[in-house]
Amino acid sequence: MRLDRLRNILPGGIDAALITDGLNVRYLSGVSYTDGFLLITREKAFLFADSRYIEVAKRDADCGFEVVLLDKRKTELISRYAPDISVIGFEDDALTCAELAMYKNGLPSVEFSPMGALVESLRNEKSEAEKECIVKAQRIAEAAFEHILGYISTDVTETDVALELEYYMRKNGADGIAFDTIAASGAASSMPHAVPRGVRLEKGFLTMDFGAKFNGYCSDMTRTVCIGKPTAEMKRVYETVLCAQNAALKYISAGKKCADADKVARDIIASAGYGECFGHSLGHGVGLYIHEGISLSPRSVGTLKKRNVVTVEPGIYLEGRFGVRIEDMVYVTENGNENLTKAKKELIII
Repeated sequence: MRLDRLRNILPGGIDAALITDGLNVRYLSGVSYTDGFLLITREKAFLFADSRYIEVAKRDADCGFEVVLLDKRKTELISRYAPDISVIGFEDDALTCAELAMYKNGLPSVEFSPMGALVESLRNEKSEAEKECIVKAQRIAEAAFEHILGYISTDVTETDVALELEYYMRKNGADGIAFDTIAASGAASSMPHAVPRGVRLEKGFLTMDFGAKFNGYCSDMTRTVCIGKPTAEMKRVYETVLCAQNAALKYISAGKKCADADKVARDIIASAGYGECFGHSLGHGVGLYIHEGISLSPRSVGTLKKRNVVTVEPGIYLEGRFGVRIEDMVYVTENGNENLTKAKKELIII
């Protein structure tokens, strides 16, 4: 049970955890809502929700929670339902200075202790049910990719492509999109996070980075296709990125350092002469949030663990000319990983 897992890692001096981050609230309680919070003591757990969400909270909250109507000041309710606590741990990455001051002023006898990304550390390791949601989100995104291949032409704009991907995903089972869709063609493909433009697709590479949400869980994939005949250099860059990705995919497993996974891909790109053209990290964790916890970067000090879900997305970007990125998601296992992405990766020429 997630509540028990959190209690097991709560620092010894903390009597209760104040959970205000929306995704952590959902992860622990099963309820997605705003303007409320959780208070989790060593023995009890309270979900506070106002009148807009109270019915949903009563219906959906996990059995370990007592649902409380948020009809008075937050601090007043905390005093009533947990009168004996003296130290509250709070999410210092989520609580604003003004909010913290409000809690301190309303609870002057209580000490507030920052507890960092405690819940996020639990979220990094996915259960089978969480993995299934991510896979369902990914299958929706892959269906959208197959659909968009028949839609792409120089008669449509980058914005058209982005919207068509989003519409298809929503119409075919997605809760929503996991992040703002990227569709960048021609010279704009050299910008890793280009914003889709209202211009017709340019010949050359078209990079599409997109994802769906299913039951709140995100997917993330990138595919680069070519509109018109690619040059020899374009083919070489594409094959280099694919080679780097395949090497990283082969390397990733539980116990491997995140920075080393990045290095495997980065070294291949550098040896091909494009070392200065790969500026971002190899990948990141994915879950309820699109960039969740783990970073596969040269600066990472973390280690991959079983049940992590991470992206593997090397790229090469030649400023003002073109760029290529290929991205899969993997589920880390003890002896390797399971690639959750099934979409084709050979260079598609349209």
